[in-house]
Amino acid sequence: MTITKHHKTIIFCILTLLLTSCNYKTKTKKNTSLKTTNKEWSDEELLNLIQKQTINYFWEGAEPNSGLARERIHMDNIYPTSPKNTVTTGGSGFGLMAILAGIERGFISKEEAFLRFQKIITFLENADRFHGAWPHWLNGETGKMLPFSKKDNGGDLVETAFLVQGLLTVSEYYKNGTEQEKALVSKIDKLWKGVEWDWYTKNGEDVLYWHWSPEFGWEMNFPIGGYNECLIMYVLAASSPTHPIKPSVYHKGWAKDGKIVSSQKFYDEDLVLNYYEHDESLVGPLFWAHYSYLGLNPKGLSDNYADYWKLVQNQAKIHYKYAIDNPKNYKGYGENLWGLTSSYSIEGYKGHRPNNDFGVIAPTAALSSFPYTPKESMQMLRNLYKNHDSLIGEYGPYDAFSLQYNWFTDRYLAIDQGPIPVMIENYRTGLLWNLFMKNEDVKKGLNKLGFTINTKS
Repeated sequence: MTITKHHKTIIFCILTLLLTSCNYKTKTKKNTSLKTTNKEWSDEELLNLIQKQTINYFWEGAEPNSGLARERIHMDNIYPTSPKNTVTTGGSGFGLMAILAGIERGFISKEEAFLRFQKIITFLENADRFHGAWPHWLNGETGKMLPFSKKDNGGDLVETAFLVQGLLTVSEYYKNGTEQEKALVSKIDKLWKGVEWDWYTKNGEDVLYWHWSPEFGWEMNFPIGGYNECLIMYVLAASSPTHPIKPSVYHKGWAKDGKIVSSQKFYDEDLVLNYYEHDESLVGPLFWAHYSYLGLNPKGLSDNYADYWKLVQNQAKIHYKYAIDNPKNYKGYGENLWGLTSSYSIEGYKGHRPNNDFGVIAPTAALSSFPYTPKESMQMLRNLYKNHDSLIGEYGPYDAFSLQYNWFTDRYLAIDQGPIPVMIENYRTGLLWNLFMKNEDVKKGLNKLGFTINTKS
């Protein structure tokens, strides 16, 4: 049976519930002491502070042997994923970009960062891969695959795409450097060229599949088509100099022969693309506007189907307007408290969005939207740090909270923390966008798929 677009959110929900059902309530806290402070930060000070904190998740909080990002960190149980050295490949891709921002901000020394990148690349060279694709999870001590679910024990092309996005950005950062730095770039190039994107068309179909396992083959049966967080995967697959997909895989598989285009509006904003085919929801969780666009710059980017800046900016605006409208009358929702995305929730893990709202706010939603909604995102940031600092820990804002239910969790997820410092840096300087978009292979891939870039936007 073909899995619908609820895809990994559903799988992750089930998995997380299984992992946490026995102890979740005892390991999360009622938010009974929302503290306030008289500290008055400038915008620059706030942005510096949150970037430093969230980058630290990937710097000081990294798994020590591999240097990669831990899947999650719970401050009440530090490293709870079983086994505790579980690292996430996609989240680590975000972390690579976060570390680059840390170098440029002066939070991390260039020498130490380069040593960390060397460690990470060496680990990835020797880690399990499946037709060039890494699995969702790896054992950070051994490099062996850790199953994400029973049949998800092989290559994960989406997580691989997020990781490769980060690797190529690092490569661009160092490509004109010293001989030692160029040697690192050469190693990244070999990893990049080793991903067999075309294999994941399952014998030449006009669509990419999310998973393949040597034990279960294609049994996960998840072709990726229609709009979601996976645009970067199709762009990279078309960009590969060694294992590229045909343009028809993008146009027929992803864009559904044009059926991906939407003419609908939500809160008076054009949706641009269809978010769901089999769901009443009109708009998705906000991480869909972040993961593919950490390196892929949506400004001025368009193809036969979308103006991508309009697409992602409108999605953020819709979430903001939804919070102001607050149709369920949840406590706190408004111009200073907004943004729904997949995150921890009161019970387990949920794919929060306007049509699936449980009163739980995940800070990454609004904070990773800084390039799209700078004023509205700053309002959220200032509100958190001025009025709700008990929701902030060592690595920045905790993953999720609810004022309605007086609840928060002092837990972090790599995939939620990573986009915050990266997208804030893109807002401030365009650093990661500028690096990734310089890649010659990426340029060729975008052109191959019919993308155009208006540099005046």
